[in-house]
Amino acid sequence: MSFGLKIRRSKAFSTVFRFCWSHWRQQPGRAGFMLCAVLMSTLADVLTPMFAGRLVDAVVSGSGSDPAAWSNAINAFYWLIGLALLAVILRHVTFMTIISFTLQSMADIAANSFHRIQRFSSDWHANSFAGSTVRKVTRGMWALDLLNDTVFVALFPSVVMLIGSTVLMTWYWPMMGLLVGLGSLLFVCITASMSLGFVAPMASLANAWDTRLGGSLADAVTCNAVVKAFGAEDREDKRLARVMGKWEDRTRRTWTRGTINGTLQAGLLGFMRAGVVGLALLLWAAGKANAGDITFVLTSFFILQGYLREIGMHIRNLQRSVNDMEELVEIHAQPLGIDDVAKAKALVINEGRIEFDGVSFHYGRHLAPLYKDFSVTIKPGERVGLVGHSGSGKTTFIKLIQRLHDVSQGAIRIDGQDISQVSQMSLRQQIAIVQQEPILFHRTLAENIAYARPSATQKEIENAARLASAHGFISALPKGYGTLVGERGVKLSGGERQRIAIARAFLADAPILILDEATSSLDSESEMLIQTAMERLMLGRTTLVVAHRLSTVRSLDRLLVFDHGKIAEEGTHVSLIQKKGGIYRGLFERQALELTKGLVMDVAE
Repeated sequence: MSFGLKIRRSKAFSTVFRFCWSHWRQQPGRAGFMLCAVLMSTLADVLTPMFAGRLVDAVVSGSGSDPAAWSNAINAFYWLIGLALLAVILRHVTFMTIISFTLQSMADIAANSFHRIQRFSSDWHANSFAGSTVRKVTRGMWALDLLNDTVFVALFPSVVMLIGSTVLMTWYWPMMGLLVGLGSLLFVCITASMSLGFVAPMASLANAWDTRLGGSLADAVTCNAVVKAFGAEDREDKRLARVMGKWEDRTRRTWTRGTINGTLQAGLLGFMRAGVVGLALLLWAAGKANAGDITFVLTSFFILQGYLREIGMHIRNLQRSVNDMEELVEIHAQPLGIDDVAKAKALVINEGRIEFDGVSFHYGRHLAPLYKDFSVTIKPGERVGLVGHSGSGKTTFIKLIQRLHDVSQGAIRIDGQDISQVSQMSLRQQIAIVQQEPILFHRTLAENIAYARPSATQKEIENAARLASAHGFISALPKGYGTLVGERGVKLSGGERQRIAIARAFLADAPILILDEATSSLDSESEMLIQTAMERLMLGRTTLVVAHRLSTVRSLDRLLVFDHGKIAEEGTHVSLIQKKGGIYRGLFERQALELTKGLVMDVAE
């Protein structure tokens, strides 16, 4: 393994353990109590061989009728039983404590991860598979369970047993203590080196492909309607098979390396057993050890060997749990992208004036800015349409107002308040938006409509649905407002989903309204009803309408025509349509021509 890779592995372990420590220290009482219980139960194991040796000494020193031998044997017997009972009780207490300790940590990690993921920028979500993200979190949660068990009830007692047995044997025979201590230390070092340097890198690669496998599965399942539409089931099977092949290869190599590591550990323990037993026989031959001493040595070694054999497994589990937690820890290490300033105040909107003041903005690492020294003011209660070719900057304008991106220079103000200085939650709660492609939760229709205002009554929900022309089709459903809509609203038609999203905006009753071609998915009859309701909804509210069909913006107060991040034209529909060679007039004429052609074709048919 290269030096650079060693550095990365070491960094991964330290990063994961710092992350775990931040959660362990939140429960100092449980952690301290658990470590004390583990320490006492392990010391009971350390002392057991000594009293086993004394029992053998008492037995071989005389017959059962000898009062002194009997007393010594009974005394050793009581100690052995007492130590065994103490170890059982303390281990039970340890396991009961670690259940609560680990569950609390797992719950905290899940909650914190969800909290961060919800607040990551829209760019982060756009570049991340939902299935992969869920896999990272759940795998990391369960990895903490394994890591806690490994550290607190496996490795810690193993270290205590190793130190205690070495000290006890050194007290009797320095050479035996030296052999056991150095042999155990060599075993642990080789095991750790193999696990971290030989097995761990391949395990990380296998986990990366496991994440990709989860993402591929989620992607295909989520888009199953598209798969069926194009009869692409076989193609998706082959695509998944390619990912599965990579995952299988990496996982096989990981398991193979783990098996090789386990075999090496077994060989090392065999050599160590031979050394300890051989030295014990030499001490006996030299008259420096009796039967009780040999029993003490062998019992100590066999107990220690059990711990050492498990150390190899524990280190492998430690390595595996760290590998499984790496991606989760990376999520927590990533900046939110767009974060509130310290002690951000809530936005207070009294009028709804929106100002772009010398704004410059560019996406990611793009060198050329989309907006440069861009300024515009939207008056309180003004109804403004955003028009232009695709990629001209209309959608970005809307996203910047919602602070889904931060500007590079300049400021965006609402009622004189810089939106970068107020809390994002207070900003977005006062902006009602209806997107062109509405997204619904797999919840009831009532819950989806009330998402804008969870405290809304059933009467208010139904009233919003009526305004959006949704009450009729909802009432016709068997469960009415209690109908589950399916993942992302898949059980509803496009027009029905759009009307639910519009009802949600009605219920929000926000001072700023954003309509991203909100009637694009509706049939003509529903569109007419919604358009009338929209006119009522716009009254007294600052309204921005992203217009794709120009027929929807004729009655607005002002139109802003975007072109390459600039406002090329502005005015009312009437004034812009009269501008010869203008962008708006060209767009309008093109749409009118397409509509005329469509009508002619319908008549011809």
